[in-house]
Amino acid sequence: MRITRIPSAQPLLINRMYKYLRPVLFRLDPENAHSLTLNLVRLAGIFPLARWLLQARYAAPDNPVSAFGLTFKNPIGLAAGYDKDGVAVRGLAALGFGHIEVGTVTPRPQPGNPRPRIFRLVEDQAVINRMGFPGRGADFVTRQLAAIQRPSSIVLGVNLGKNKDTPLEEAAGDYIGLMHIFAPLADYLTINISSPNTVGLRRLQGRQMLNELLGAIARERISLPCNIPVLVKLAPDLEKNELEDALEVILATGMDGIVATNTTLSRPDLKSTRAVESGGLSGTPLQALSLKMLEKIVRNVGGRIPVVSVGGVMTPADADRRLQAGATLVQVYTGLIFAGPGLIKKILTG
Repeated sequence: MRITRIPSAQPLLINRMYKYLRPVLFRLDPENAHSLTLNLVRLAGIFPLARWLLQARYAAPDNPVSAFGLTFKNPIGLAAGYDKDGVAVRGLAALGFGHIEVGTVTPRPQPGNPRPRIFRLVEDQAVINRMGFPGRGADFVTRQLAAIQRPSSIVLGVNLGKNKDTPLEEAAGDYIGLMHIFAPLADYLTINISSPNTVGLRRLQGRQMLNELLGAIARERISLPCNIPVLVKLAPDLEKNELEDALEVILATGMDGIVATNTTLSRPDLKSTRAVESGGLSGTPLQALSLKMLEKIVRNVGGRIPVVSVGGVMTPADADRRLQAGATLVQVYTGLIFAGPGLIKKILTG
């Protein structure tokens, strides 16, 4: 699929505005800057006039696409991690996204890893994070999502994770509990087993553990009151045989889609002194690895289920490459940090 281009001067204007705002945000601690921008978007979503102004500024032509039984007004979405607790869905919806994935949500509140835990690598247009699924827990997110009147044109996903202190052998209980909670509130669910910042979590991608986990989820979803699509988010660091094993299990257990990829533990040719920080790397250095993983997955699944591509999507050209490589949908996150919220409209209008 190729995005239809409609010439417009507005994306350039929006980009210039963010160019002046970015140095101010970049003087702040990355986590504080994130909290500030998230709260501004949250407030804009509350007030009708502010929401209308955002919609008017960031409006882009629809470019509908279908995946896992849902219709998306365009193929560009917000990746999980930006709005962990679902507090700013209405404001984010006004920025032009076709879908928004909130989370990662865990059953119980947890603080995540100690701060500092987000690092900007400006020279590399990258970010390293070791957040560790901080969040207010499922009950809080449930109240947030139940209270909002989100636009019917926005597809909402919820990214699910296990609590840090839940043993891997009991992880299925966390995911199944969350599935029951959020199935009535979301349009699709994503099983996150690929964050590098929760100790041992990526072991769930191994054939045996993944088969047990997804098998339990597949059996339990039959009892849900609605037939909600379930996706699985994979790491970019899987070896060839590990990826093939994971894909076989995903297909055999009847999952509806794949999100590829999460952040990487690799450190490919980085210039920043922050490269020594531990955690998952995102942004420009992840581009090649994420694209390569997408191509492998598309070849292996052979069109049987859709693939959502995320990781290193920083420009309209990056998004086009993912769609041409076989992705049905594309998600952005780190690109927003460096290019600003006008990135969505730039992708959709050229």
